[in-house]
Amino acid sequence: MPNLKDRLIDAALPHVAFDGWSAATFRNAIRDAKVTPAQGRAAFPRGSVDLAMAFHRRGDDQMIARLRAQDLTEMRFRDRVAHAVRTRLQIAEQHREAVRRGMTLFALPIHAADGLRAVWGTADAIWDVLGDKSTDVNWYTKRATLSGVYSATVLYWLGDQSDGYRETWGFLDRRIDDVMQIEKAKGQVRKSPLLSRLMAGPNLILDRIKAPARPPRGDMPGMWRDPS
Repeated sequence: MPNLKDRLIDAALPHVAFDGWSAATFRNAIRDAKVTPAQGRAAFPRGSVDLAMAFHRRGDDQMIARLRAQDLTEMRFRDRVAHAVRTRLQIAEQHREAVRRGMTLFALPIHAADGLRAVWGTADAIWDVLGDKSTDVNWYTKRATLSGVYSATVLYWLGDQSDGYRETWGFLDRRIDDVMQIEKAKGQVRKSPLLSRLMAGPNLILDRIKAPARPPRGDMPGMWRDPS
């Protein structure tokens, strides 16, 4: 039996296309899931915003599970990244309008930080499942760069009418290629005796930046969970 959060997400999705991630959708989800308002607020204290965040996070978890079940060892690394982004969008395809409505919600200044957190979470999940071991400033730059690629690709995907989203996948490949060119340039700087000396000072500072502690993926502590 689905847990409380999944029940509420599933109950909300038919309403999102009409009412967006709104208070009305949250009320209807509580009604259709046959839970009490208190249970609904315990699961999602901020109502529809937390509901939208949980919907996004569930898609990330489904992506992780799907990628872990696949053997990607024969792929070039840039192709693994592109494949992961493509997998995430294929998971979202079933609820494309919910994704569109989520973009509208997170475009509001009051919820912009939540939108950035959701996209960062997706980029973080992709790097983790692909085996990223960085512990320095590269941990941040990899996720920041992929967040930009993912956000741009989602926007392109939402407007894409091509067969099988062919144009979106071409757009994604071009963005990944752009990132690879940046990484190539960074490598050339490190190999250059002159440029490496010029960057010695900045690199000394950057080397002190460490990746954050890695809490386990899941609900925040203190959140009420359905015992079923």
